[in-house]
Amino acid sequence: MTSQVNELLLRSLTPSVLGILVRRGADFAAAEDAVQDALVEAVRAWPADPPRDPKGWLVTVAWRRFLDATRADSSRRRREGRLDEMPAPGPAPAVDDTLQLYFLCAHPSLTPSAAVALTLRAVGGLTTRQIAHAYLVPEATMAQRISRAKRTVSGVRLDRPGDVATVLRVLYLVFNEGYSGDVDLAAEAIRLTRQLTHAIDHPEVAGLLALMLLHHARRAARTAPDGSLVPLAEQNRGLWDTRTIAEGVGILQAALARDRLGEFQAQAAIAALHADARTAEETDWVQIVEWYDELAALTDSPVVRLNRAVAVGEADGARAGLAALAALDDSSPTPVPRRTAVAAYLHERDGDPDTAARLYTEAARQAPNLAERDHLTRQAARLNAGRDS
Repeated sequence: MTSQVNELLLRSLTPSVLGILVRRGADFAAAEDAVQDALVEAVRAWPADPPRDPKGWLVTVAWRRFLDATRADSSRRRREGRLDEMPAPGPAPAVDDTLQLYFLCAHPSLTPSAAVALTLRAVGGLTTRQIAHAYLVPEATMAQRISRAKRTVSGVRLDRPGDVATVLRVLYLVFNEGYSGDVDLAAEAIRLTRQLTHAIDHPEVAGLLALMLLHHARRAARTAPDGSLVPLAEQNRGLWDTRTIAEGVGILQAALARDRLGEFQAQAAIAALHADARTAEETDWVQIVEWYDELAALTDSPVVRLNRAVAVGEADGARAGLAALAALDDSSPTPVPRRTAVAAYLHERDGDPDTAARLYTEAARQAPNLAERDHLTRQAARLNAGRDS
């Protein structure tokens, strides 16, 4: 078969194969990933050995990939289920092969972004949709990126591990998904990062562990008994885990003392300032803005600049925060997640409840998960009720 015929045939068969997997019991997202794997294998194998029944070949390979992924996911979840919700401080337990898999997926033949996406999908167990959200790109774009990554490593020996920076990025994204998404991976990410700090003496590795611990220490206060989201300023700080905070601060201080600042250390410093405040009103927002300036210089990330706008609004007033938000709009051509929610908050602080209510409603439609959507909807309802009374 020529490559052009292969491409046309694969494109025509994909919907049918996807439908068969769904009817066999695969959920749609998992079926999509399995079919993508089968298509990558077809592109590799068919030119030399074309099948007599292309559709049957694709169904068989895709179903096997789905079963393999399901078994791997079940194994990962059982491993996570053995972990305490709040990981114990101190040295990591015995090393398993999961961290080694992270390094192998970060293969030198891949770009860092492709390596991160592949590792999140193949080892972290995240769906293509979750990874796309983390990277601020459309799901179709991320699916293509993961497919290209799989195709790149399909013919190479996975005997050259990738670099530490890529593995740190993967662990960070896995933790974030477990902390704020609908898949609980946070404790597993902390466990692996502990292992990494034991294996590699680097301040950014320590900075990442400190960041994870400081965020994880607030876990018990992040949601109300009914499951609703509790904003940081409204959290019951008595529920924060002071032992975990102390461990995170100690690790961070040792890392900062080495004078090799990186983005994870800067983020951990911001988290430590929040953890240090006995009440929301005592938060040192001026110093937080300074750390966000350091972080922006290191990353030039629109998400960092969005968070900086919130900090500026707290330190210098809502008008200053809105000005920082306008500067972000001028510098970022693509929409930034939660930008609308931040704008709503700053407009409310600035005494404009009508605009804030409208923006909260809009932000609720854009929310990445149910808990956040419900929280934003309640904020809009609260302002609308105050206007009508």
